[in-house]
Amino acid sequence: MKKSEISRECSGRRSSRIRRSLIGATSFLCLAWAGAASAQQVEPPKVVPTVAVSETIAAPSPPPPDVQMPEVEPIISDEEFEKAIPSISAEDDAELDRPLESIADFEKRQAAEAAKDVETTADATVETRPPQVDGVSIPALADGDTVEAIGDAPISDSELAAPLPPLESFNVEPVQFAEAEVDKDNVSIAYTVKVNGLEAADESTDVDLADLFGDLSALYGGDGKADNAAMIRARLSADGELMQRVLASEGYYDAVVDTRIDRGEREEGQEAQERQARQRRSITAVIDVKPGKRYTLADIIINAAPTIPPTLIADNFPLAVGEPIVAQRVQGAEAAIALKLPQEGYPFAKVGQRDILLDGATGDGVYTLPVDIGKRSRFGGIETTGDLAFDADHVEVLARFKRGDLYDSRMVDDLRQALVATGLFSSVAAEPQATGESAGDDTEYVTMLVTQQAGPPRTLAASAGYSTGEGIRLEGSWTHRNLFPPEGALTFRGVLGTQEQGIGATLRRSNWGRRDRTLELVTEVTRSNYDAFNAITGRIGARFSYDSTPIWQKKFTYAYGAELIATREDDYDFTTGERSYDFYTILGLSGQVGMDRTDSLLNPTKGFRITSLIQPEGSLAGRFSPYARLRTDVSGYYPVTDSIVLAGRVRVGSILGAARERLAPSRRFYAGGGGSVRGFGYQDLGPKDPNNDPIGGRSVAEAAFETRYRFGNFGVVGFVDAGQVYRSSAPTFQNLRFGAGIGARYYTNFGPMRFDIATPIGRKPGEARVSVYVSIGQAF
Repeated sequence: MKKSEISRECSGRRSSRIRRSLIGATSFLCLAWAGAASAQQVEPPKVVPTVAVSETIAAPSPPPPDVQMPEVEPIISDEEFEKAIPSISAEDDAELDRPLESIADFEKRQAAEAAKDVETTADATVETRPPQVDGVSIPALADGDTVEAIGDAPISDSELAAPLPPLESFNVEPVQFAEAEVDKDNVSIAYTVKVNGLEAADESTDVDLADLFGDLSALYGGDGKADNAAMIRARLSADGELMQRVLASEGYYDAVVDTRIDRGEREEGQEAQERQARQRRSITAVIDVKPGKRYTLADIIINAAPTIPPTLIADNFPLAVGEPIVAQRVQGAEAAIALKLPQEGYPFAKVGQRDILLDGATGDGVYTLPVDIGKRSRFGGIETTGDLAFDADHVEVLARFKRGDLYDSRMVDDLRQALVATGLFSSVAAEPQATGESAGDDTEYVTMLVTQQAGPPRTLAASAGYSTGEGIRLEGSWTHRNLFPPEGALTFRGVLGTQEQGIGATLRRSNWGRRDRTLELVTEVTRSNYDAFNAITGRIGARFSYDSTPIWQKKFTYAYGAELIATREDDYDFTTGERSYDFYTILGLSGQVGMDRTDSLLNPTKGFRITSLIQPEGSLAGRFSPYARLRTDVSGYYPVTDSIVLAGRVRVGSILGAARERLAPSRRFYAGGGGSVRGFGYQDLGPKDPNNDPIGGRSVAEAAFETRYRFGNFGVVGFVDAGQVYRSSAPTFQNLRFGAGIGARYYTNFGPMRFDIATPIGRKPGEARVSVYVSIGQAF
């Protein structure tokens, strides 16, 4: 084929035969010709690209006739071109000379051929038709089969076409593994924590930064174990931020903290491989610290109005120029100002938001604090609102301040505590309210607003105890704490024990007429059955007291009152040699004073207490026979360490003015038991009758020493007690009896539970080898 013929084919021939049989050759020839033609204008490309030819081949446009084309050698010679052209048979040549069919005829012929192919496929059998998926035929396998057998059993088409069984009947057999599955609950990753570079900051601070970081660290809190590596990374990220905050709190604001995870090398050996199968490789969480410079205070600026006295803020602000900027110190200084100003007459003082300007070049910080001191004030009236337990007049009784006194927040706190100590509120608050009323001296009055929320007024209480000699003792009570407002409580009490039974009622008016003064009216009937005496006793009495409470412990206490006792008791008559009953009517007065310098009312650990009691009494049977009962108790407490306390107690008592035989047995002195000399039975020491029953005496001397060791909510106590009762009116301190033992304590929020076991030293015939005491509270 000549080049002119090729050009004709590229520009005009469009038969389907050309498109299907000669498309490759024609495209190549057309591109080759185009490249040869364009080569006369531009430099021919080194590589001729091969492109896909569309159904319609466009002929290249010839160059203009007036253009002078340079002579360019052909890319290939005519001989090479002729050899590359495939030969065309006579049939092909006739096909090429046939006129082109129209597009419509071409499309009809294609549709007819496609329909014929569909009919041929439909007539084919199932065995000969290849399987299809979504209309796509699956090619045959290498061995000619179109379906591969699973295992040794081929699957027939009928099985594949069968419907699936119901889901309920589908039984899943667990897969059996060749090796046992690892229990995922036991899978964990072991890691260690390493902190580098913190020593430099530790040396210049007053706190141990490593300990502070360790107490708050998530990595240390995980005890070196994590479920996966992601958990370790999360803990490490959190600890990196924590380290940044810890350093900033000590003035290292430019600290750089980097974190990374180091993976250790795998260990060798069978044991190591087994351990790694459970824990993988060891991981080290590393925190690298560069503290940088520590910033210090270069200037302190307090923006506040003038105070009275003028140096009130400066004298109570503990920060100083030149010291490091420590967050705890800064916050403490601001809290000191917020606390001191209300104590000195500024109830509405407010500390604003601090500002610290840091100079990175010098490490200096300028501290600025705005303070709004508010109006200087004095106490005015008292108002109350809410669900009232009592009115404002009774609140004034509880307050330790008067109208016109300079405002002091400590007095407000004291009032709040006194309100809580009444036990009548579920919640109570006392807050100052500005009135704008001038109080002179550039001050104004404030009203104390007491918001009350009365609590449940009724209380049921019970207690139980046991001791050798006294047996079991159960006590219960019902109290309405505000039956007669304000603070008028009525209590019914009952005692049920193996050796004592009784009932009684008490009317108690707390804060009667003045703060902390209490009035009690008591009536009771008891039955006692002790070795020393049997008695049925009725008593009525009145008592005024100034006592401590669990919330408000007082340094000085006192009490005074009167009582009338009518009792029928038995006593051993040495003239007749037998016990006989007698009736006693006793009128008595009582007075008590106390000093308390301990740190706790229920569980003291240091300090001392002194209590003295005097009871002038007289028998109304026949002629009046006066006498006086005197008793003094002293106890002291010394802390050896935070967990060891030494405690001691001494008691001395005396009855003056009457012989023992003229005293009712219940009014004599006795010793022995859990609150007296442990190791002996209740009232077991002292003079005895021929039946070896105690008959009491006119004087008593007791002493006790304890070593108390506490660990957490538990404690152990070792103790030695001593004591004796004497016939004389003054103790002689001779023939003292000793008991020793050990006790256990369980500390609760209302006091310790006590369990003591003791034995007498130098035990005599008839005395118990071991005595047990169970009760609430320390022995003294």
